[in-house]
Amino acid sequence: MAFGGLEKKQTAAPMAEINMTPLIDVMLVLLVIFIITAPLFTHAIRLDLPKVAAAPARETPQTISLSIDAAGKLYWNGAPITLEQMRARFAQAAQAGTASTASTATDETTTAQPEIHLHAERNTRYEVIAQVMGAAQQAGLERIGFVTDPPPAPKQ
Repeated sequence: MAFGGLEKKQTAAPMAEINMTPLIDVMLVLLVIFIITAPLFTHAIRLDLPKVAAAPARETPQTISLSIDAAGKLYWNGAPITLEQMRARFAQAAQAGTASTASTATDETTTAQPEIHLHAERNTRYEVIAQVMGAAQQAGLERIGFVTDPPPAPKQ
């Protein structure tokens, strides 16, 4: 900041004016930055998720079909079941999978753990789904797949 001038005056007092040019330059740079970045903060991110009709998952003898209706009732391969019974069956399935893996599989990529195909209605509370996933994890079952309905066929 300049405190003196080029011209010689009779008084030796310093110049008391502030040079505003650097301050204005900084403010203009900040204004341009905010003008450019402000629209990025105000808009929500729009996700266009694909709607793909995939081939249905193959049913193997080691597949467990677990359905949950909107009321939170559980169905093991179509038969009604309670949460405690589901935990016990998960433990049995995990033990059967580890026993067959230990006796037959020597390759690490081959696993006999059953797959869980989880069918949940759209209005099912997440709490029930989280309990099912937690029970499967506690039992040692790692392969859970979420099954959805294919998109409706376009009308012609």
